[in-house]
Amino acid sequence: MAEVIRYGVIGTGMMGCEHIRNIMEIDDARVVAISDPDDRSRGWGILCSGEDPDLEVFEDHREMLERAAIDAVVVASPNHTHARVMADVFTTDKHVLLEKPMCTTLEDCRAVVEGASSHPGVVWVGLEYRYMAPVARFIREIAEGRVGELKMLSIREHRHPFLPKVGDWNRFNRNTGGTLVEKCCHFFDLMNLTVGARPVRVYASGGQDVNHLEELYDGEVPDIIDNAYVIVDYENGCRAHLDLCMFAESSRNEQELVATGSGGKLECFVPEGTITIGTRKFKDFETIQVGADERVRYQGFHHGASYLEHLDFLDAIRGGKPPRVTASDGLLSVAVGIAAHRSIDEKSPIDIAELS
Repeated sequence: MAEVIRYGVIGTGMMGCEHIRNIMEIDDARVVAISDPDDRSRGWGILCSGEDPDLEVFEDHREMLERAAIDAVVVASPNHTHARVMADVFTTDKHVLLEKPMCTTLEDCRAVVEGASSHPGVVWVGLEYRYMAPVARFIREIAEGRVGELKMLSIREHRHPFLPKVGDWNRFNRNTGGTLVEKCCHFFDLMNLTVGARPVRVYASGGQDVNHLEELYDGEVPDIIDNAYVIVDYENGCRAHLDLCMFAESSRNEQELVATGSGGKLECFVPEGTITIGTRKFKDFETIQVGADERVRYQGFHHGASYLEHLDFLDAIRGGKPPRVTASDGLLSVAVGIAAHRSIDEKSPIDIAELS
């Protein structure tokens, strides 16, 4: 293994450039190649790399995989391209970090899981919300029994609408997988991780009520929902709840996580960075400030989470370790989102095991 891990980045839009900026702050890693079919996106990638004269730039990711001297790949192309890009990555021995959502359909997710099972490199899914300092502390406190036996988990995200993307691909469910896959796979992953059991049933209600209703793309109105409630039942009897609103720009905190168990309650607020820990006694609680991880050199879009994600990805590569966020984790996070969309459409609960 080379002393410096050489990255190639496939897709240099917003998240591709975010990965480039993070990698540039890591001493033993370097972006040496990028690929994107869009001229403007390639320009962004070149700028983010500091206009490195040695950077190799490609229009086609397959050419980059074949010709560039790289050890690892970041796949940050649009959601609906992930399956075919990963099929090409699996013909190589490159380590790969695949941005969320893993894919937009269960069929494609299963193909990635199968490919990962025999791939010689590390296959990591980019569900980096696990790495945000307050969230990581929240999950650790629950795992250590701070609330006793976990019974209820609630996640609220109240935020701004989706940002524009190149070619406006993120305005349509056929490209994103739907809002509850595109955005909320992060939260379903946090639920699955925190509860520590498999999701079995999903109930959801949601709609497109405010955002994008006046927009037209080639005569077509976007179909992405902007708010929802989702309830997930787990095989161990725990239940979880997502409250999503994407027309709540003035929220004090974008994310609020609440865990309640037989012995107490935890609350987590992001970006405020606080956790409130309470017992079953009346008003017996304390609030603590969770500071940023000292290792973080670049905060970026996710409060340093992507930086820490890359440190662990690199550690897995160098140490021959399994990924901490697996393709199976990616599949389950997408499966809950797909079940939630189907529940909204069919106005009925959906069993995860019955998804096809």
